[in-house]
Amino acid sequence: MLWPAPLARYIAAMTHILIADDHPLFRQALASAVRAAIDADVVEVASLDAVHQQLSAQPDTDLLLLDLHMPGSHGLAGLASVRARHPQVAVAMVSGNDDPQVMRKALAAGAQAFIPKSAPPEQLADALRAVFACEVWLPPGVQLSGSDPAIDKLGTLTPQQFRVLELVASGKLNKQIADTLGIQERTVKAHLQAIFDKLGVRNRTQAGVALRELALADPSRG
Repeated sequence: MLWPAPLARYIAAMTHILIADDHPLFRQALASAVRAAIDADVVEVASLDAVHQQLSAQPDTDLLLLDLHMPGSHGLAGLASVRARHPQVAVAMVSGNDDPQVMRKALAAGAQAFIPKSAPPEQLADALRAVFACEVWLPPGVQLSGSDPAIDKLGTLTPQQFRVLELVASGKLNKQIADTLGIQERTVKAHLQAIFDKLGVRNRTQAGVALRELALADPSRG
């Protein structure tokens, strides 16, 4: 992947970038391109768990380039998880999925840009300029849309409530959730009631479904 003229003048303050993609060749090519374009500390990871670990260890990360589909990240659920637990980090989705509806949903879920892996260098540069200017970016011809009610409801959850919801969606019981998060069961129950109220659902099954609806099929993997 070749980039146009260096973008350092647009992002003088950008020093920490995290690239998350489970395809080593693409990830390494993207990392090399970023390093060639700007003077930045670039870290590479290959799973959503590694994303959370790295962002917790380095909370001053400026930008996350996040693949839509990789281990632990099922469609927009991974993006929602990052936005809930690391709201200070700007996120640009990088994906082989070029469905305009998916792109719009990604922005509704908190991404600042959606960059197709097939995008030419000029579009990649435009996307980065937009992100660094605190603007949103979609490929030319893809129009922004209004908010998504389901995504908006998930966005009202606190980071701890979102973590509880993730564990509920994975099938964990209240005691298991309490042990995982280091809290008491009554606190888990309180979080669950708040989650039900915010999402407008009646039980943990419906709450889990609300999160799993953010999962998207990966067209590149059949």
